Amino acid sequence: MSGGLEGPPPEERPTPEGRRNKQGIRIDPEVEATHEPRRTVISALVEHEPGVLAEVSGLFSRRQFNIESLTVGPTTDDDRARITLVVEEPDPGIDQVKKQLRKLIPVISVRELEPDAMRRELALVKVDADRPDQVAAVADMYDAKTVDSSPETATFEVTGARQKIDAAIETFGQFGIREISRTGTTALARGTDETAGREPAAAVSSAETANQTTYTQTHTDD
Repeated sequence: MSGGLEGPPPEERPTPEGRRNKQGIRIDPEVEATHEPRRTVISALVEHEPGVLAEVSGLFSRRQFNIESLTVGPTTDDDRARITLVVEEPDPGIDQVKKQLRKLIPVISVRELEPDAMRRELALVKVDADRPDQVAAVADMYDAKTVDSSPETATFEVTGARQKIDAAIETFGQFGIREISRTGTTALARGTDETAGREPAAAVSSAETANQTTYTQTHTDD
């Protein structure tokens, strides 16, 4: 008599639907078909210690989240740092990002910021300086600061929302762009609202409940 567990033979067992990604995580096909991606900002307060950024970025790499930018920097507390993520995913994917971040030991709190949160980015744009007067006029249009200039090139610092940065780069393009470097988005909540504050418990519970019904995880590290 076999010592295995009772149950139907393999050919009669139900087969879950949905594709698997490269990490073996099965995704509900209905979720993929009915949820449009949206861009949002997630702020995470973490312990300021070696390896935290590698642990967070490794999580995103394993799960193939669509991360547009990731920035990290110090806070008023020397023992803590703030990670700001710009994510473009369907709602179930955004909920998964928050859920998985909360499971990391160095993470203290995770919060999705409101759409009206203050978001800023910095870009350095190096352009050809063949038409210096016109280049300067464009720089003034976007309140760009000259950080370097030579007979051949001029480099400007542009600060603002992502849309402003994109527009400035597009306009500078008429002169010939040699190089661009962008910091990625950093953000703070408005007014007395705490950026590092936790989301309401009901919202967290609701999001995690939804995740349990939309994603079937097959890895033991989930």
